[in-house]
Amino acid sequence: MQVDILVAEIGSTTTLVNAFQGVDGSDPVLWGQGQAATSVLEGDVRVGLRGAIEDLCRKKGVESLDYREMLATSSAAGGLKMTVHGLVYDMTARAAKEAALGAGAIIHQVTAGLLRRSDLERLRTIRPNIIMLAGGVDHGERDTAIANAERIRELGLATPLIYAGNVDNQGEMELLFKDSGMPLYLVENVYPRIDDLQVEPARRVIQAAFEDHIVQAPGMEHVRDMVGGPIIPTPGAVMECAKLLYESLGDLMVLDVGGATTDLHSVTAGSEEIARISISPEPLAKRTVEGDLGVYVNMKNLVALIGEEKLEAELGFPPEEAMATYRFVPKTEKELRFVERLTLEAVLLATERHAGRIRYVYGPGGRSTVAEGKDLKEVKYIIGTGGALTRLPGRVTIMESIAGHNETGLFLFPPATAAILVDNDYIMASLGVLSKKYPKAALKLLQKSLGIAA
Repeated sequence: MQVDILVAEIGSTTTLVNAFQGVDGSDPVLWGQGQAATSVLEGDVRVGLRGAIEDLCRKKGVESLDYREMLATSSAAGGLKMTVHGLVYDMTARAAKEAALGAGAIIHQVTAGLLRRSDLERLRTIRPNIIMLAGGVDHGERDTAIANAERIRELGLATPLIYAGNVDNQGEMELLFKDSGMPLYLVENVYPRIDDLQVEPARRVIQAAFEDHIVQAPGMEHVRDMVGGPIIPTPGAVMECAKLLYESLGDLMVLDVGGATTDLHSVTAGSEEIARISISPEPLAKRTVEGDLGVYVNMKNLVALIGEEKLEAELGFPPEEAMATYRFVPKTEKELRFVERLTLEAVLLATERHAGRIRYVYGPGGRSTVAEGKDLKEVKYIIGTGGALTRLPGRVTIMESIAGHNETGLFLFPPATAAILVDNDYIMASLGVLSKKYPKAALKLLQKSLGIAA
């Protein structure tokens, strides 16, 4: 059997493959899906990829499968681990962090100002996939970024470094990292002027650097033997898909509740009303990742956040009864109710942490109203992806609960009129990487998965 495109999602525990047909035509289709255990830790990602393809063949009743091209997303081997280093925390360091998160990174360290010995020792211990260095608006302060670059170079790492700071330093960076063994990527400043975030160029370079160097990660060395097209971080692929859909639908947010984390992606410029009182800029496309909000790996943490007594009163049974048997996918009625309640808590807390809020400031002239953080008040669509929000029976009700969680009215939450959509085929990550080469096909496939008219 011949298919057009095979997209692999190489996760930390599971490798998924999605096969697509007709990507060059007017009616692309999802032909089939397969999965197998990820084999990165066993030393060769190809084992898991072949197993997922074999599973797809069994499901479709074919002996073998040929494909014109394979693309991939990856969160295996720890995902895209990054550290970011800027000048002022609320300015260049924050801008670099926004760029890294939006590209799909997991941020392990953020520093501002001159790197101290303890910062450098932690950086050495983290062993990130990519280091991002920023600092200074264009034609502004130069010395801190140069000093930090010199200290990083002295560590003797072979880690790729992306410089996204004051443009006047680019020549200095080229000289500094020449023959250093650290691949250097130069990109436009993430904070070129005061109150001006420019994160998209850096996001593209982060994904390019990830693709260049992921093939060197343990177990991934032979990935290019099978994957000839783009390889991008899985969360970054979901963001790419969200941005693609924004061009068609307008302001939206995407919730991805997983076993270990909950990601929230929003693509919205917000309202003019809030923009007039905002105290700091926000990117059009923003991602936050909550490492403590997962419905399997972090279920004990979610139980603690809800409160055991409260949870037992809501469920009608001790949560320990479900926790004792629950493994990845809920199979009993008690497990289902338990996981739906954990998912609700993860959704509400992730939205609360992602969204901005109204704050009152008191000064000599009396009280004034300011806004800080991401404004979601113009969001027209709330989209669910990931295992929990594509498979649980109560997934729509869970997402509808967001609007009612803003009792004080101080959070910049989506309105109650926002429509709820579900990635029914669970393919947003695959379509994000597909959109790199086939954007029209990706959009049509996404519209089908969401159940909306093309």
